[in-house]
Amino acid sequence: MPSNEQRREAAKRKLERQLERRAERARKRKQMTIAGTALGVVVVVGVVGGLIWFSNRSDDDANTTNTAADDSSLTPQTAGAMPAGLSTPLADTVSCSYPADGATASKANNPPRTDGIPTTAPDATPSISVETSQGNIGLKLDGTKSPCTVNSFVSLAQQDYFNDTTCHRMTTSPSLQVLQCGDPSGTGTGGPGYGFDNEFPTTAYATTDPAAQEPVTYARGTVAMANTGAPGSNGSQFFLVYGDSQLPPQYTVFGTIDETGLATLDKVAAGGSTPEGDGKPNLTTDIKTVRLD
Repeated sequence: MPSNEQRREAAKRKLERQLERRAERARKRKQMTIAGTALGVVVVVGVVGGLIWFSNRSDDDANTTNTAADDSSLTPQTAGAMPAGLSTPLADTVSCSYPADGATASKANNPPRTDGIPTTAPDATPSISVETSQGNIGLKLDGTKSPCTVNSFVSLAQQDYFNDTTCHRMTTSPSLQVLQCGDPSGTGTGGPGYGFDNEFPTTAYATTDPAAQEPVTYARGTVAMANTGAPGSNGSQFFLVYGDSQLPPQYTVFGTIDETGLATLDKVAAGGSTPEGDGKPNLTTDIKTVRLD
């Protein structure tokens, strides 16, 4: 059975192949557009860009954030709209599964409860206050579409799992503008020792629907989970979207960020990152506390 490292390596190779194919298609389409204009023919051309593989990865090995998404040779893509909601409403409560992922937890914790998880307000929509070294970030979680994710996040917050941790990754490319947090190890590879499946927007698509792999817009103010690309690889790492970002709908959306939080994120983003565009925030952003309001 392949290890997490092998799965991440495979995901990286797959991404590189996808980027090469998409870049080549974009170049060909650009050539066709120029030729069609010269002939007085209107050619309708789809705009294709680089697929961004957003995962919980470190800065030192194969887990490093793939910087090909910032390659200026790629034509900016037009992302589709985020699904409005689930096609089939959830029951008032659901059961969740959080199996051990075979890795040592980056910080001691107990797995969340698995039964009777609410999917209706107000129980499924708690407010969260995140105090960081750069300012406060208020979150409104949404368990009406992603109840198992919200249940896990709340459980970890109540156990002080996120307290005294650092946000290890900042991206500032036109197509991906996020701050990634939630790894107590600060390496980008840590987690709680368990995993769980994707929820919304992944669950808004049929498993065989090719649209599930095409980019959609993760709007400014979105909170979503990072994962390795492997099934069931959600853990504790999450990302805060401060600018509209283009990703396939394979990253669970589980809340929104308030205006105070967006101002904090804008401040951190303005400071840039090392390496530039995708790396550690130059304005070190440490999470002091995460608590339920």
